[in-house]
Amino acid sequence: MTKIIIRKTKHNEYLGFTCHGHAGYADKGEDIVCAALSVLTINTVNSLEQLTQTAMEVAAIEEEGIITCRFVAPLSESGRLLMDAYVLGCKSVFHEYGNQYVEIEFKEV
Repeated sequence: MTKIIIRKTKHNEYLGFTCHGHAGYADKGEDIVCAALSVLTINTVNSLEQLTQTAMEVAAIEEEGIITCRFVAPLSESGRLLMDAYVLGCKSVFHEYGNQYVEIEFKEV
C-alpha cells in the first residue's frame, strides 16, 4: 500500500508531505497505481521548485518508495494551488482504486 501523509498547520497551511510504500496493485513495472502516485508526487516537487521557487527540503529513498518534502517557509498562493492539485490527484487515485492500495492521511503539526 502507498501512504500519503499531508502535513498542515492548525490554520490549514501546508507544511509538507510524505509518500511512501509501493501500492501492490500489480508486479513491479506494471503497477499503474504506484506509477500514478509517483508521477503526481515527483511532478509536484518539480513544479513547486521550478515554477514557484518554493524553499523546501526533499529526501528520497527509492528502494523503499519514500519521498518526503518539507517546506522551509510558508507557501505562496501558487504553491498552495499546486499542493491542492496534488491532493486532488491523490484523492482521485484513492477513489478509483480504493483503500487496499492507497491511504491518505492529513496530519496537523
